[in-house]
Amino acid sequence: MKVLVLGSGGREHAMVWKLAQSPRKPILYCAPGNAGIASLATCMPINVDDVQGLKEFAIRERIDVTVVGPEVPLALGIVDEFRKAKLRIFGPTKNAARVEASKTFSKEVMAQAKIRTAQARSFEKSAEALAYLEQHEVPVVIKADGLAQGKGVIIATTREQARQAIRDCMEHAVFGQAGQQVLIEQFLDGEELTIMAFTDGKTIVPMPPAQDHKRVGDGDTGLNTGGMGAYCPAPLGTPSLRDQVFHEVLQPMVDAMARVGSPFQGVLYAGLMVVNGTPYVLEFNARMGDPETQVVLPLLKTDLLDVIEAVIDHRLEQIRVEWHQEAAVCVVMTSGGYPGTYQQGMVIAGLPTTAGASSSFVVFHAGTAQRDNNVVTAGGRVLGVLGLGATLSEAQREAYRVVGTISFQGCHFRTDIAHLALRR
Repeated sequence: MKVLVLGSGGREHAMVWKLAQSPRKPILYCAPGNAGIASLATCMPINVDDVQGLKEFAIRERIDVTVVGPEVPLALGIVDEFRKAKLRIFGPTKNAARVEASKTFSKEVMAQAKIRTAQARSFEKSAEALAYLEQHEVPVVIKADGLAQGKGVIIATTREQARQAIRDCMEHAVFGQAGQQVLIEQFLDGEELTIMAFTDGKTIVPMPPAQDHKRVGDGDTGLNTGGMGAYCPAPLGTPSLRDQVFHEVLQPMVDAMARVGSPFQGVLYAGLMVVNGTPYVLEFNARMGDPETQVVLPLLKTDLLDVIEAVIDHRLEQIRVEWHQEAAVCVVMTSGGYPGTYQQGMVIAGLPTTAGASSSFVVFHAGTAQRDNNVVTAGGRVLGVLGLGATLSEAQREAYRVVGTISFQGCHFRTDIAHLALRR
């Protein structure tokens, strides 16, 4: 069986690593992949936004299943194009992917489904947004409406910061087309939680709760990033809270998407803010999170390939999805200067050999490339170092033990991943 994974980051490395463990022994391809993925799959130099090129490759190589990692190809309608060509693909259609591609659309569906979320208003003109801002209390959240690689959310603690964020989005186009429309959103003060779920459009199978660390600095300080690390399971996601999220967030959203004519198949990602025990939706994503995937998939006991095919074939209710009772902590190692400007091409020293399924650690490559027999940095987020253990503290110790063996010029990482859980 031939499986193609789309993407080049840590999330996709985790997907390929997990698929490689399938007892069905699939032949794996990845487009475009990275230096770490290359040890497990044949990497093809096709970008994820080249929908036609990817379709032609899948037809030519007789790919049995394609698994979409990042959001961009989903927003471009790759699932629709593959289905037209009778190709099996895991992910939502272009219309369904709007839950992530348009924050305004997502808010509208949440309102219809009566899902708790922060109050927000959408603007297409900066003058109107700036005028509305003057009446809004701070802190306030400014969001680019479209896809901005996890960086289009600004939590402004002063009115001047909020004004600047609006100008950056709408007048200076720092997020490109994603910022042509902005949301001004109520700031919710609580603790973040991620609950992802497999769904075939009807049946919903939630994954264990995870927590991402978005800020670049220790103690959740500094700029928002695509994610500096994650851990799973997050104690904040108690059984009762998970049950509440299932009945008040996931089920209503899947039902609402079917009602608006865009049934959702794939992974629905609920980014939550838990305020005094009550979950509010910050955002929905139309695919697995990064770096949450790196801590959730290693805990999956059921064959990932079986789950993916069950979702594609609308028979998710027929399989039992089981999880290991372990803990996972992933520490992201970034290039110096990230999420701002940074250098690339730095040689990475001390990389351990690829770990197997039974290892207590895995190093997932996020932004790496092969050059002159060396692995070098090729992005802002470079590596995701996963530690596994019977407890979160054991997993954290293992992750940082391995981080301590790896180095590259300008390397930065947070030293407190999972700190909120361990404080509990």
